[in-house]
Amino acid sequence: MDPAGSKPKYDVKKAERELYAPGRTFTLVEVPTQQFLAVDGHGNPNTSPEYAAALEALYSVGYTLKFSVRRRTGQDAVVGPLEGLWRADNPEVFVQGNKDSWDWTMLISQPEWISQEMAAEAAAEVRVKKGLDTGKIRWLELEEGLSVQVLHVGSYDDEAPVLARLHHEFMPSNQLDFNGDHHEIYLSDPRRTAPEKLKTILRQPVRRK
Repeated sequence: MDPAGSKPKYDVKKAERELYAPGRTFTLVEVPTQQFLAVDGHGNPNTSPEYAAALEALYSVGYTLKFSVRRRTGQDAVVGPLEGLWRADNPEVFVQGNKDSWDWTMLISQPEWISQEMAAEAAAEVRVKKGLDTGKIRWLELEEGLSVQVLHVGSYDDEAPVLARLHHEFMPSNQLDFNGDHHEIYLSDPRRTAPEKLKTILRQPVRRK
């Protein structure tokens, strides 16, 4: 077994730079299949106890998995940024900011050498050692394909005008239709970053009409 640190540390933001470092104008990208730790829930992320508990479990499993795999294989990775899939019956709720009606799936990306079985072992370890409910943590393989994305700098609550331009201007003018959940990638830590400086990737899978 290779000793830890003998291989370069994987960082999804560098390995998939086109997907994790967009500019501030709408850009079409082709997103390959990615694998994630995932947890599902419903409601306003700013007020929901379920959301806070889900993130605690998700991060605990993510870090436990990272260190477990590094001990076993010597392969190391930076824990990826938090990502979220947001869905509702009507996409207009994202423009209107009606967060109480949102369904969400929060995600942490995983390198290709990590398997679903490894993730299940890490979830079981967290459940035993930390007493956290990891029963909702699941493995997700996501294939988004053609997508529009843009970097938003500012408060999460200020995303609505950007999404309005995406939904009502960019997509219609380019003959594009919705083809999957609204996807956000959080590049900043909101605990350490002023709201006006938060960096968030907004992504929408699309199909050509």
